[in-house]
Amino acid sequence: MTAWLSVVFALLAALSNALATVLQRRAARTLPVSAKLRLGLLVDLLHRVVWLGGMLAVIAAACFQALALSEGALSVVQPLFILELPLALLIGRVLLGGRISRGGWVGVGLIVVGLGSALTAAAPTIGNNHAPVSRWVPALVVCAVVIAVVVGAALRRGAGGVRAACFGAATAIAYALTAALMKDATYAWQTGGPAEFFLSWQTYGFALVGVLALFLLENAMQSGPLTASQPVLTLGDALVSLSLGVTLYDERVRTGWWLLIEGAGVGLILWGAVLLSRVALARDLVGGEGGTPTEERAAGSNPGPAECERASWKGRDTPI
Repeated sequence: MTAWLSVVFALLAALSNALATVLQRRAARTLPVSAKLRLGLLVDLLHRVVWLGGMLAVIAAACFQALALSEGALSVVQPLFILELPLALLIGRVLLGGRISRGGWVGVGLIVVGLGSALTAAAPTIGNNHAPVSRWVPALVVCAVVIAVVVGAALRRGAGGVRAACFGAATAIAYALTAALMKDATYAWQTGGPAEFFLSWQTYGFALVGVLALFLLENAMQSGPLTASQPVLTLGDALVSLSLGVTLYDERVRTGWWLLIEGAGVGLILWGAVLLSRVALARDLVGGEGGTPTEERAAGSNPGPAECERASWKGRDTPI
């Protein structure tokens, strides 16, 4: 029952995040594309009501995610967030009148089948609910170093696919680390109540890293094509979360010949993520680059000045 509750809460969190994606990206795409790391990006977004609505959905998603992590394994909960993009497309189609092409529906199917296959083959077990500091220190150092290196690589590139992919990878690591810290913080709540929760360093850790993840995500979407950032973000979050679950919380997955099925599932997820990232509706709702005027009309929206600027910029970018 506990395992099923964690799955239900994780799916509700993914649904809330999908709604947040629809609202936030609609706000973010009204801003001009930037080739610099924009520290004032979040300040600009705070003045947009749609983005604030998305933030409320993010808060709901965080609550569901905390409940899921308190009931289940990190290596199960986080991979389920792969469903965010397909759910965002479906919500966008209903709320905004967009269109999902046949390739988009194929992508949705590939992600669902791939995720189901990979999780069934891996059969992650629930480990510990708390990780000792001796494990946290190396995990934090490694994640911080990798994020710094990847962001540094992004800053050395102009706006385009490589820059977006680097920011997407950094975002994936930050998201996975946020979830790992949140799991430990929920354990503090369960064992010591609110007082222990607010005295736990993991609570402030996941809050800080979560803000960093949001900041990196916004810059990833503003830096280049969705085809570059989304596949890296989709798989990166799941794989890093799996690694943190094993190293921090003693969660276990099946190996041996099961790795073949797991690898095939990962391949299907990647294929589906690439297909979805090419859908006009996905670029309109999730991406920061927008689409061409033709694609905008196909997605059911009218391009404004910001969208036209993105279309002009996109034409200078090398296709992925």
